[in-house]
Amino acid sequence: MPELPEVETVMRGLRPVLEGCRIEGVTLRRAGLRFPFPERFAERLAGSRVTTLRRRAKYILAGLDSGEVLLIHLGMTGRFTVFSGQGAQNLGEFYFETAAGEAGQGPHDHVVLALEGGTRVVYTDPRRFGIMDLFPEVLLASHKLLGGIGVEPLGNEFSADYLAERFRGKAAPLKAALLDQHIIAGLGNIYVCEALHRAGLSPRRKSRTLVKKKSVDPRLSELARHIRDVLSEAITAGGSTLQDFAHTDGASGAFQQRFLVYDREGEPCMKCGAPILRLVQSGRSTFYCRHCQT
Repeated sequence: MPELPEVETVMRGLRPVLEGCRIEGVTLRRAGLRFPFPERFAERLAGSRVTTLRRRAKYILAGLDSGEVLLIHLGMTGRFTVFSGQGAQNLGEFYFETAAGEAGQGPHDHVVLALEGGTRVVYTDPRRFGIMDLFPEVLLASHKLLGGIGVEPLGNEFSADYLAERFRGKAAPLKAALLDQHIIAGLGNIYVCEALHRAGLSPRRKSRTLVKKKSVDPRLSELARHIRDVLSEAITAGGSTLQDFAHTDGASGAFQQRFLVYDREGEPCMKCGAPILRLVQSGRSTFYCRHCQT
């Protein structure tokens, strides 16, 4: 499933195309994705202008001048492709040019946004695990998918002090705590494995062991720094290509070429040479080096 860097990459690819642009029409090829589309979904979107486009956790949020918000989750196989219309140019590095008439004709092209100027944005999702919702902006904070989500790991609220506060008294393994979306928004399995390895911390370690009574454990500062670094590097590289992820231009991400531990079971650790181990935590594969991570 696409993680924060992949969703950020897709959002940045869509921003120069959608932000400030009016949606002239919407074509729906089915009644819904993981869930049914909201009532009058196409009708409510048509005619509205996208005023803002941003990411929250693993969701893309498009603010509309109608006072509503379009929420998008890519699921496991969801992706967007931008197709040029007549006269559309210079829409950013993720721009994919082809004849407008070809847009949205694939068997898994479920949603087509026709924009002013002839550009089309096509949402493709073979497994249909994606989500699209449309609701009043005043309900954003209380939305069932957004309410209670933790801080953004690349935001100003994320720090060693924040981690210490949330880990205090917590017996859960460090890996599980970092994946808790109520603590950190959007942080996923791949980048947790990579950040823990960089920080030299075992995924099995109990979270509370990193909390001191009167001061911040320096290991928490290192962990926070490495979480920021690994996410930032992955965004710069365009995310990680695992199965179906692709940018809005159809290109693949490249960060998987830099994995130190993830999906490298049995291969030598790049720090010490010991074999990378794999274990299952909460149904997910964890990759780590037992010599470098304690």
